[in-house]
Amino acid sequence: MATTLSVSSLNEQIKTLLETSFEFVSVEGELSRVTKHGSGHIYFTLKDNDSAIKCVMFKGNAARLKFSLEEGAHIILHGALSLYKPRGEYQINAFSAEPYGAGALAVAFEQLKQKLESKGYFDPTRKKSFPKFPQTIILVTSATGAALQDMQRVASHRWPLVKLIVLDVLVQGERAAGQIGSALRYADTLNADAVVVGRGGGSIEDLWAFNEEIVADAIFAMNTPVMSAVGHEIDWVISDYVCDMRAPTPSAAMQMLLPDQNELSQSIDEIRYSAYGMITQRLERKREQLLSMQEAFKRHGVEHRLEVQLELVKELRERLNRQMTQRLEQSRREITPLIERLTQSIESTLRQKQFMITQLTESFSANHPKNKNKSGFAQIAREGKVIDLDVLSVGDRFEAMNERRVVRSEVVEIVSI
Repeated sequence: MATTLSVSSLNEQIKTLLETSFEFVSVEGELSRVTKHGSGHIYFTLKDNDSAIKCVMFKGNAARLKFSLEEGAHIILHGALSLYKPRGEYQINAFSAEPYGAGALAVAFEQLKQKLESKGYFDPTRKKSFPKFPQTIILVTSATGAALQDMQRVASHRWPLVKLIVLDVLVQGERAAGQIGSALRYADTLNADAVVVGRGGGSIEDLWAFNEEIVADAIFAMNTPVMSAVGHEIDWVISDYVCDMRAPTPSAAMQMLLPDQNELSQSIDEIRYSAYGMITQRLERKREQLLSMQEAFKRHGVEHRLEVQLELVKELRERLNRQMTQRLEQSRREITPLIERLTQSIESTLRQKQFMITQLTESFSANHPKNKNKSGFAQIAREGKVIDLDVLSVGDRFEAMNERRVVRSEVVEIVSI
């Protein structure tokens, strides 16, 4: 039954296959969608009439370009194929760009291979995993070989934080296998995160030390994860089968073991963009919520209620003023006839009283003693009131007066005429 892989595991295997199979490629095409990031990285697409592939040139390589990558330019790109695991997309990691203008050894190899396989040396269940971020890696190789320089170069490019310890050994000749086995056993005591054993390419005779059983036994006995990196992609040796992981070349071993700082930088760029977008969206939602809360507060807050009440008071005041104006106008219309009637009544009463005064004045004038100044006549009064003689009785006191004098008298006798 086939093993079920996680997406990350599948992408990791694809990444390893791509990066080891296409360690260096030169591709011709037209530039498209060139984006020069603020971090110094350049993201672009290389295309022809039928296909396109995404590319990235990181800051260090971009700084060494002798010309500018512009939209539509026709170039030859040099780089390595890689997989950007978070999205499962493969791309060219561009290093540079330029404008376009067997016999007996084989039998021995198969015999030893069958022997070790029967002993369980190749059992996949015993293979150890490598840490994602190794801190110390031991390199069992020749200190003067090109393979060491390649591994150091790739390591410094991919993950400069790693510590490399070199155990210098012979990598070909009769004494090479013994030195490699001893170095591997010593490396297992140094508590490193991984061990890489290998060398550069050569003939089958040059690589034969890594087909010796002493090397296979040392690798099988190790507790530290071991990666075999011998020769080129087409070269297979016994150490490749026994080790925990095979690298097609020494430089590929560093690519497989170490995280890619450029890829992490690219991931950080995307995470930063994503975080910025999420924060911006969150802030916008919070701003809208705040505005909504402010509007709600205005609608239901004390100030709004006071404004509503003030508007209501203003409306009531205006309504009261209108009603009072209407009532006053109505009262004014109602009182005008009353005033007219009152005026008429007063004038009529005044005329009546004036007429009565006139009559009384005339009567007074007619009865006033001064107007009755005939000799022998006097006005009879009692207690200040004019009376007739017929009302007097014997003994009554009265006054006889004219316009000049008053005579107080008493009735002593009444004689009828």
